[in-house]
Amino acid sequence: MISKEFQDFFPVWDKLTPHQQEKLANTVRYEYAKKGTIIHNGSLDCVGVLLIHSGQLRAYIISDEGREISLFRLFDRDLCLFSASCMMPSIQFDTIIEAEKDTDFWLIPPNVYKAVMEESAALANYTNDVLSSRFSEVMWLMEQIIWKSFDKRLADFLIQESAIENTPLLKITHEKIANHMGTAREVVTRMLRYFQNEGLVQLSRGTIEILDAHKLAHLGKDQ
Repeated sequence: MISKEFQDFFPVWDKLTPHQQEKLANTVRYEYAKKGTIIHNGSLDCVGVLLIHSGQLRAYIISDEGREISLFRLFDRDLCLFSASCMMPSIQFDTIIEAEKDTDFWLIPPNVYKAVMEESAALANYTNDVLSSRFSEVMWLMEQIIWKSFDKRLADFLIQESAIENTPLLKITHEKIANHMGTAREVVTRMLRYFQNEGLVQLSRGTIEILDAHKLAHLGKDQ
């Protein structure tokens, strides 16, 4: 049987009929993914809809040259629809979903989620809202890449990363940052060294310490 906790996490549970609730209750599974696990791998993969209990996931794509770029991240209570690509045949994104941290989540089979969504206006509306939000994030990212200089993008990334981790001391490699931002490690290293020379950060092996968050945040803003 489904846990009471899932009912609390699923945003429109109370708007579903008892029959629809039963459909979910009989099929949803509680899963665990260790940090670094690839949960979903491209448009041909269709593991199901993920509802995150705790942890952190990253959605990213890989260019023809093999370069990664992060599209968005998912946290506690977030719903991941791109891991159920077969449910949305008109949307063909080769999105990869990776556990950035150890993550617990509920897995809803795509056929079950789709069946309930076709019966429930509340779930259909919520699903459309989630999709719209994710596409807005992707469009914002594309605008940043096209119009914003790399120093501003990197400054903004460091400030966001500090907020996510709730610390100015970031345990992240230059390679990992490059994967997030869709660039080469050498480009990241060169800009971080510039930031260090300007007194914004302190670099050491495997860590970046933000020394002046105010100036870094100001640099990251659109001018």
